[in-house]
Formats: sequence, C-alpha cells, structure tokens
Amino acid sequence: MLVAGLLAAVTAIWGLPLLLGLLLILAMLFLHEFGHYLTARWAGMKVTEFYLGFGPRLWSFRREETVYGLKAIPFGAYVRIIGMNNLEQVPPAEEHRTYRSKPYWRRMSVAVAGSTMHFLLAIVLIFSFLVVGGRTESVPSPDWTVSRVASDSPAHRAGLMPGDRIVSVNGSPVATMDDMVAVLPGPGTPVSLGIQRGSDEVVRDLVLGSHPQDAGRGYIGVASSSARSSQSVDVGFVEAVPETFEEFGFLVKESVLGIGSFFSPDGLGSFFQRVAEQPTSTEVSSTGGGTFSGVAAEDENRVISILGVLRLFADFLSDITENYGRLLLLFALVNIFIGVFNMIPLLPFDGGHVAIATYERLRSRRGHRYTADVSKMVPVAYAVVVALIIVGLGALYLDASDPVQLPG
Repeated sequence: MLVAGLLAAVTAIWGLPLLLGLLLILAMLFLHEFGHYLTARWAGMKVTEFYLGFGPRLWSFRREETVYGLKAIPFGAYVRIIGMNNLEQVPPAEEHRTYRSKPYWRRMSVAVAGSTMHFLLAIVLIFSFLVVGGRTESVPSPDWTVSRVASDSPAHRAGLMPGDRIVSVNGSPVATMDDMVAVLPGPGTPVSLGIQRGSDEVVRDLVLGSHPQDAGRGYIGVASSSARSSQSVDVGFVEAVPETFEEFGFLVKESVLGIGSFFSPDGLGSFFQRVAEQPTSTEVSSTGGGTFSGVAAEDENRVISILGVLRLFADFLSDITENYGRLLLLFALVNIFIGVFNMIPLLPFDGGHVAIATYERLRSRRGHRYTADVSKMVPVAYAVVVALIIVGLGALYLDASDPVQLPG
C-alpha cells in the first residue's frame, strides 16, 4: 500500500510521463542487479539481499536464504554477496560460498554481469528501432536554398543572395546541390547559373574560382543548411543485425571518449565553470556517424543527471506515437553509457572488482593464490564517491536551472 501511495503521489505531482520514465529507470537498475544475482547464484555464491532502492526499507520478504525488497529512495539497487573482499568476516562453514573463494572466471562473470545486462538491453533496443522504425539516412534535398554567400566569392560578385536556389548550370537542370556541384567545370571556367528567386527565375554569369580545400575543383562560394534532409529507410531483420552491432560499437566508442573527455582536467574545469556561471539555454545536437548521439551545442562536457534523463523520458513518453523511436534510442544510449561508466577500474564500480580480480590473478603463482588487501583501496573508493556526489549535484543543478532539450 505504501509503495502504491508513493507512486500515486509521484503521478499527481509530476504527471504520468515522469512516473513512466522513473519506472523505466527502475527496470534498468533491476536488470543490472538481476545480472549480478543470476551469475552469483550460478557460481554457487551466497546472496543474502536483493533490494531495489536505498535508505529505509519499505517492504521485503525472505525466500530461502535471500531477502528481497524495496527501499525508500528509488535511484539504485543492490545485491549483497557474502565475502566480496578480505575485510568481511564470514563464518568458516560458509567460506566456500563467498565471492572471494571462487575461481577468477567466476568472479569476473559476476563483476561484469551488470554492464553486460545494460549492453544486451541496448542491443535489443537498437535492433527494435531499426526493424520497427527504420534507418534514418541523410539524402540530397530538392528544396535546398542558399543560406550563406561567401564574401568576395564568384557568387557574391555575381549577385547571388541567401534564399536563392540554383536550378541549372549552363542550361542543364540540376535538382539538388549535389547535382550542381557534380556538373561544375574546373576553376577559371565561365558558367551561366539559372537562379530561382522567389517566383522569378534569373540568370547569373560568373567565372568559377578555386575551392579553398581542393584547388582543382570549381568554386562558387555558396553554402546551404538545407542541402540535405533526413528520411526513414526500412530495414529488414537480417540487414538489421550487422547494423545493430555497428551502431552499438559506435555508441560504446563515443561513450568511452566522452567519459575520458569529461574527467580530463579541461573537461572538469569546463563543467564546474558552467555550474558557477549563470546557465544559458543548451540544446543537444546530433553528431555524425551514428543513428543517435548528442553533445551539448554550447558545452560538450555537460553531463545529465537522473533528473535530466527523467525529463527527456517524460518528454518522449508524453507523445509516444511520435517519439517511440527516439525513446528507444535514448534508452539504448543511457544503458550503454551506464554499462561503460560502470567498468571504470576503480571501487566502488564493478570495474574495480574486475581490476582487483585481474590483479590477484596476475600475482598468483601455481599452488599459491594471491589476495589483495582491499583496505588499502578504501580511501580511493571514498574519494571516488565524494567526487561522484559533487559532479552529480552540479549536474542536478544544471538540469534544474537549465534543462537539456533535444532538437526537433
């Protein structure tokens, strides 16, 4: 009853879309911990607790040796496995069921299980998007117009203006900007351009210059922001498989690079400078190379807190028919980012347990197993937690005062 009351209160205060977004995040966290739970049980480890949330206990029940339940703060989950390190005291009769007593590959399987669940979920989401929604491709637009004329260029001297559309070159019709570029002769060649200007068609003669990036190409001196448009292309089940893994690989790479960039001295400095300054409107724009990715237009080191993610989910869920594809991809990106971030080789991340298990394996010799002294790593773990809290509060402040908005 208490849980139902809390959910009803969230719905009444923030609306149904935000509640649904919260439930999506809780489901993701549950799957993360469920991965640890399953692999620990398969490895013969003793799991004593499986809770969704932190803080005061709201509800729980015991089944065999494990207590399952809900806690008051719904922004996390955890599975307690006995004997995760050499500091924990465990009865001798249960030592054989501890995490630390198991072979290297068993410990590794448990440590990476959370991120693996995120990655599997992301792959399913990307595949679903491609099959149901199709692939978005950039294609030449027949409705393009000139958006900028370079100063002292052949186009500028010939009187071309923003809003013009070049419809012919030397009397030959061209439908798109790509078509126009393809038929241009070399530098120094006179050309006659047919220009659509409003309802009128005019002719402008000019002599092509040399392209700044390729001296062998003819150059007019115009740019167009409408030269290309996006269209959805159907993708079959078979074709979607390699594209799914290609997109997954791209997003993993971008997440790794993004995390590395953010936690660099320049990245952290830029982030905290933005927190200290008066926030200004930020928009996420797409980057080339993938179906979905985004960086802040003003500050690519902007990170999004749980509040920002919830708001984005709520925006998409408020019109699920229109935004289902973007919701799938956003959820995939969140899962990939968390999966990668969780593999940072420091405690308390799962990657820290991977690093410890690997270090122990490398230090072990035939017949003698080396055990790392985790007490030496506790100060580092505390420092990491404090740093995450500070960054999290900064991101929460930015999301409260300057919400991120996706284009379109």
